[in-house]
Amino acid sequence: MAEAPKIQLDVVTPQKLIFSGKIDKLEGPAIDGLIGILPRHAPLVTAMKIGVVRISKDEEETQIAISDGFMEVQPDQINLVVRTAETPDQIDVERAKRAKERAEEKLEKDEEKIDFARAEAAYERAVARLKAAGHHDHGYSGI
Repeated sequence: MAEAPKIQLDVVTPQKLIFSGKIDKLEGPAIDGLIGILPRHAPLVTAMKIGVVRISKDEEETQIAISDGFMEVQPDQINLVVRTAETPDQIDVERAKRAKERAEEKLEKDEEKIDFARAEAAYERAVARLKAAGHHDHGYSGI
């Protein structure tokens, strides 16, 4: 029986290569919604937003928390270029929980001095980190 096709994935930030390997499938938060990529996908370039990328390889799943960036897809290659990316073992869960709480406090205040977009982005990054690390306790309902 022939081996199922794989697609090469490289996840890159300005600082370093976060992940490189042949995978079975990728699911991630594209700007227009969740996108799934399989080997032999049609060429594509899309903007990515803050969230969690799920990578399937040999029936195992890995999650990577990402910030905004873009993804270039070729039939045999995915290049995911983002500002930040963290694998579960790189995430400080307690720090992410504190960041989430601070962002929630800012979002719940109705002060004009609050930079809502910045607070919302901080909240989304913290939630993505917690999800990628396997912690799904998010409570703010504004997003």
